[in-house]
Amino acid sequence: MTMRFEDVLDNGKLWAVIYEGKNVDVLTETLSQWFDTDYLRAFFNQNLNDLEKYFHITNVDKAIFDTVSDAASLACVIMDVNPAANLDALFRPLENYRMSEMVLSKEKAKGNRISGHDSWLRLYAIKLDDGIFLITGGAIKLTHTMKERQHTLEELLRVELVRNYLIENGVIDANGLKELIDTI
Repeated sequence: MTMRFEDVLDNGKLWAVIYEGKNVDVLTETLSQWFDTDYLRAFFNQNLNDLEKYFHITNVDKAIFDTVSDAASLACVIMDVNPAANLDALFRPLENYRMSEMVLSKEKAKGNRISGHDSWLRLYAIKLDDGIFLITGGAIKLTHTMKERQHTLEELLRVELVRNYLIENGVIDANGLKELIDTI
């Protein structure tokens, strides 16, 4: 599989994968879904049991409202072009039990809810260097683990796919990604 990479903020801090066969980067695609009420209505109707079980929400319209609100908040935080913006404060290890840094670590960023339930929005990324991340995808996570549902399992597999692609192409940090881009 081939992929391309987009410098989302034009400052080398936030990158996003453009998967083979796609014309738009995965961050743009994910945020578009989170703002699309038709997509969200279909998603929550299909996953209503999880929404009720884990978040005790039975009203799909409330779930849609909360998602759009959280997506707007997360988009503002992640798209902050301020040179002092600290993406390290937003991303956390994907594996909750990981205690040490690793090369090309798998990371997640959660949406931020002001009140009520926790946010179910997740962005998944590879940490290239301190403060530099490559978004591999995103999902609405309604279950305890990613392996419980197909759509979150696919995001878990994509993070690993991108990490392996980078390693196979000799990328171990942000400079390596820039060198890879220059050869593509």
